[in-house]
Amino acid sequence: MQRRELLKKGSSLALLLGAPQLAQGAGIIAVRVWPAQDYTRVTIESDAPLKASHRTVEDPPRLAVDIDGLKLDAALQQLVGKVRSDDPNIAGVRVGQYTPDVVRLVFDLKRATEPQVFTLTPVAAYKYRLVFDLYPANPPDPMEMLLAQLGQGGAQPPIPAPPPGQPTPPATGVHVAQADEHDPLAELIARQTSKYREPGTSGAPGAPSTAVASADGIGIKPPPRPEPDRTVASAGAPGIRPPARGSAPSSRGGPRRMLLVAIDPGHGGEDPGATGPAGTNEKNVVLPIALYLRDRLNASTAGRYPLRAFLTREADYFVPLNTRVHKARSVGADLFISIHADAFTNPGARGGSVFALSERGASSNAARWLAQKENQADAVGGINIAAASRAPHLQRALLDMSTAAQITDSLKLGHALLREMDKVGHLHKKQVERAGFAVLRAPDIPSVLVETAFISNPEEERKLRTAAYQSRLADALLVGVRNYFAANPPLA
Repeated sequence: MQRRELLKKGSSLALLLGAPQLAQGAGIIAVRVWPAQDYTRVTIESDAPLKASHRTVEDPPRLAVDIDGLKLDAALQQLVGKVRSDDPNIAGVRVGQYTPDVVRLVFDLKRATEPQVFTLTPVAAYKYRLVFDLYPANPPDPMEMLLAQLGQGGAQPPIPAPPPGQPTPPATGVHVAQADEHDPLAELIARQTSKYREPGTSGAPGAPSTAVASADGIGIKPPPRPEPDRTVASAGAPGIRPPARGSAPSSRGGPRRMLLVAIDPGHGGEDPGATGPAGTNEKNVVLPIALYLRDRLNASTAGRYPLRAFLTREADYFVPLNTRVHKARSVGADLFISIHADAFTNPGARGGSVFALSERGASSNAARWLAQKENQADAVGGINIAAASRAPHLQRALLDMSTAAQITDSLKLGHALLREMDKVGHLHKKQVERAGFAVLRAPDIPSVLVETAFISNPEEERKLRTAAYQSRLADALLVGVRNYFAANPPLA
């Protein structure tokens, strides 16, 4: 009886202490999952560095990760419920105490992946991070991603009707395409995407695994394999290559080249960007603005040229600065617009701004400070330095010096956008500022960074959270783009 009473008291003490006190070594602060077609990121944040090893299994595809010096706790078990059913890469995850000092994670994968496992030291609000980036073994081609985006005409958020008496004025010589006009590119997209819509499929992916696995069943026997999820098989139609730029035939007036605008919603995933006084994250307001602008561009023309948009990210996940540039260049973008929301220590600062690249220093101290802050996004979002050093195209995109012609065209685009933004709200600066923004370093694409407003200003933060203001900003950027092309038509 005495031994039983001691065991009961010990159990009660264990419950009172809780998992963090019982865990050996590091304590888990949070676990996060960021799914995307590009890759899925899993982050385990801890108060001390974690040491992990991993291995992959091909059939069925799995990733097993062993983390040393841990006891399984409630925070780590939350990872199971954070895998979404629509994750393109992870079907489910199992967590178990593999040995007394090792926690094993097994990720059941929807497709073959090339995982990158690395650690990050504390930065900004984060402590130590153990990161798993699950890249598909056959990554989506940027041109196929463009085709997939162009086939999503009615994507969210919906475009609200303009307020009565406040229509968006079309630019001189430019008009929005009407329903009865012939758009050969749109017809080709519709034909190609319709080939791969299977009748009778609901498109609902299977639910992720919800049980926490024991050590006995965690690395040997996988769960029953679900039916293939056709809705996340690839970013674009399998086996289809999009047409070359300018190759879409037209029955009226010969071939028409599309004008492609790369829209870059700033930050994302582990990188929240600036935060407003009410807790609004920059990444969460710039993405809907980008989606509104995407839908407007895809429904518009510049003279006889169809306008089309390509997003560097369509969801809440981290994209390194150089990768944003590389994506825009891979699809042959004609313009690059990076969308942000500014922040400053003084909450009274307000208004929008537009920035272009400078090769010889910033146009003001404020521009220099902002460029330095924005260029820290990779440190906060977290990049695998070892993998980046093996990707020469990313290095070249950063090191290429932009041409004088690119900067000149960027300034023209910036002025066109500022004129329209001035009709929507206050401007912080009425001229285009210049600084060394890493994301503007595409040497062959006119590129600007738009600070839509100061999210650090309580009034502007409230406006940035509303669909009405986001829509008006998108309207202004659309007209600015159309006015730029009207004054600077493409050569071919």
